[in-house]
Amino acid sequence: MTAQGYAVELYFDPALENQVLKAWNVLARRQITKHLIDMQSRPHITLLSSPSLDPHRLLSSLRSLASRHEPFPLSLSAAAAFPGDPAVLFLSPTPSLSLLSLHSQLCDALRKESFDAPDEFRVDSWVPHCSVAQDVAGTRVAEAFCILRDLKLPVTGYVTELGVVEFSPVREIFSFPLGSLSES
Repeated sequence: MTAQGYAVELYFDPALENQVLKAWNVLARRQITKHLIDMQSRPHITLLSSPSLDPHRLLSSLRSLASRHEPFPLSLSAAAAFPGDPAVLFLSPTPSLSLLSLHSQLCDALRKESFDAPDEFRVDSWVPHCSVAQDVAGTRVAEAFCILRDLKLPVTGYVTELGVVEFSPVREIFSFPLGSLSES
């Protein structure tokens, strides 16, 4: 059964996005996982995910949030995994005031709309990450980490956009460039 829901995501500049896509493609070629490619995802950091999010109700709040934040630098500096089998592997960003502040302001904006973030996305428990491999069999995790090691971390770039998607498969509902009031 495929999970259904909505997510608020941060997107990267093309150079950083291509570095993450390179990892996705190598993992797919080695037949470790192509889940993120198959679901038509885009490299991102998830700020919030929930089956009960009403994105259209939040459109104005999210547009305003994006307009108040300029693009900011991001360094994906470590490879890690969430526990479980199958595993989820990810690149962990070096925490920055810009990233943590944007996430905190999103949670504040949601509370004003009477929406409480799920526990794993609350300010005091959120683990910012950029997924690079989902549904990795336990027997292939070490091989996947070797591939990620070849990325020569850290990979750096900028967060440039805030978007909302429905999943799965991923379908963008709307997105806003950071620092801009125009809709993409």
